[in-house]
Amino acid sequence: MVRMIADFQFGKGIGKELFPDGATFQLSRTKRVRQVLYSGKRIATARAKDGFFTLSIEGASVVHSLLPGKRLRVVISEEAVPFVKKGKTAFIKHVVEIDPELRAGEEVLVTDEGDRLLATGQLLLSPAEILALDSGAAVDVRVGIASKKEKQSLEI
Repeated sequence: MVRMIADFQFGKGIGKELFPDGATFQLSRTKRVRQVLYSGKRIATARAKDGFFTLSIEGASVVHSLLPGKRLRVVISEEAVPFVKKGKTAFIKHVVEIDPELRAGEEVLVTDEGDRLLATGQLLLSPAEILALDSGAAVDVRVGIASKKEKQSLEI
């Protein structure tokens, strides 16, 4: 079932790669899937409000490697890269390119102009609104690649 949801949310065939055989599940008190883990690392968390997944940086890197072109991506300018990598909000003025088929509220991949994954988060506005406006937040970044590395080094 989690693979079907991932296929619907991210694209056909993504579910099998994102949640390979051997993935384990953490269930809520109501016996619904809350988190999907693989090799002890969280890959995704199911949102209670709609059942769709929020991605960890590990899960985002799998989706990033499988999706062609600019699909599910918000491309930001080089000047914002250091901040977004640390998990800071991506602002409209820094958006260089965006997948036109995205909708507000969707899980997105934030990349630089060279298509290197920087972060994952939730799109706050539609692509048309982001391209039309000059200021405000575009992506509520959940986790950046640098913020993840810093947390891991603190745990050691």
